Amino acid sequence: MEEKDKKAAEPKKRASLSERSRAAQASGKKRTSLKEYFKGVRLEMKKVVWPTRKELLSYTGVVIVTCAIFAVVFWAFDTGFLALLKAALNITF
Repeated sequence: MEEKDKKAAEPKKRASLSERSRAAQASGKKRTSLKEYFKGVRLEMKKVVWPTRKELLSYTGVVIVTCAIFAVVFWAFDTGFLALLKAALNITF
């Protein structure tokens, strides 16, 4: 039982690069070249359904309006909080 306690108390060591490589090979993961990687990326990018120009403009408008609304809300909270602090601490500029 004491041996188990010792093992539990020892810090875990990180696996070396060669150990990780062997583990990856054992798990069925195949290492590929950089060229093969980018071929795979290109194939996956062909599968993507890209938005139309109209959809893209619509989505962009939604993002800009949402950012503007959040900016105004944060400004209002900040201004209100500053006014409360000024009133509570009798601060004048």
